[in-house]
Amino acid sequence: MPFSRLAVKFGILLVFLLACGTALAQDSRRVHVVAYALWGDQSVFRSEATLAADIVLRKYAHGDKLVRANTRRDGPATAEQLVSDLQRIGAKADDENDVLFLILTSHGDTQGIGIVTPRREQLLPPAGLKALIDESGIRHRVVIISACYSGVFVPALADPNTLVITAADADHSSFGCRDGAKWTYFGEALFDQAMRRGGGLKDVFATARSLIAEREAAEGFPPSNPQMAGGENVLPLLDQ
Repeated sequence: MPFSRLAVKFGILLVFLLACGTALAQDSRRVHVVAYALWGDQSVFRSEATLAADIVLRKYAHGDKLVRANTRRDGPATAEQLVSDLQRIGAKADDENDVLFLILTSHGDTQGIGIVTPRREQLLPPAGLKALIDESGIRHRVVIISACYSGVFVPALADPNTLVITAADADHSSFGCRDGAKWTYFGEALFDQAMRRGGGLKDVFATARSLIAEREAAEGFPPSNPQMAGGENVLPLLDQ
């Protein structure tokens, strides 16, 4: 066989093998979604957690989905239950390829995020959330927190293996947590609008941030200033 024809065939084979390798890498990556509606008294949080989990899993296709809410029907969505759920996922997760999406939606303040069950109330601070996530052993994480003042979690959680997205900075409220609504302003912009449009997570966040700023300005609210930090090792896995 002439060398030129052999080179062409080799080139075609190489392209095919590279394409197969990319497909196999995508098939081996799983995105596990855990969504907790922590404030049991308001239905908007349960709705947001449920809908957000569906949209994330639809975008990334592979993996487990677990949604909990602090109602008598769906609970418990407590810190103790989250430890158990994350450890169960961590036990079977591929350390190199898998990514955890942890979505928490509730009310918050400058000390942390609120957990309200039919029987008790508690506050989960940034250090406490970091400890229970680290305990799971899951290497690559995306933590999305929809709550007022949720930027307080950024310094504790954000690192190269943990991408943190919050509905507000550490000094401002977020908006839209009305009982009976399907979404908060942040959840609607991030998941229902920006994520449905497609694109990488950086672009999704930028679009959501712009949509939120426009809505808040139009309705006369001060800017919530959503935050995104960390995740340098996570984003390439999601953009494959």
